[in-house]
Amino acid sequence: MQLIAVILVLLVALLHLYFLVLEMFLWTRPLGLRVFRQSAEKAEASKVLAANQGLYNGFLAAGLLYGAATGSREFELFFLGCVIVAGLYGAATVSRRIFFVQGAPALLALGAVLAA
Repeated sequence: MQLIAVILVLLVALLHLYFLVLEMFLWTRPLGLRVFRQSAEKAEASKVLAANQGLYNGFLAAGLLYGAATGSREFELFFLGCVIVAGLYGAATVSRRIFFVQGAPALLALGAVLAA
């Protein structure tokens, strides 16, 4: 079960690194426009905010990677909790899809960490 927990934590970290790249570097590019379902004009107007959001996703990934690398269950639980809260907030304020993309994987990883 420990191996499954580590794999799920790493998966959530990789997802957040992907979000970092999308939000910081691809926000106004075709992939970013498609993923976030927005126009080029809206993306251009919000790219600074998106880059800031991407940076925060990078911090979440860093915390999860640190927890996985050191075996720090406390770090894993804290950062998974942060991801779950962010997913719930995004689902409530932007789109329910955010919970399934962000919150659900973190919830699975949290369950695995607690079970391990």
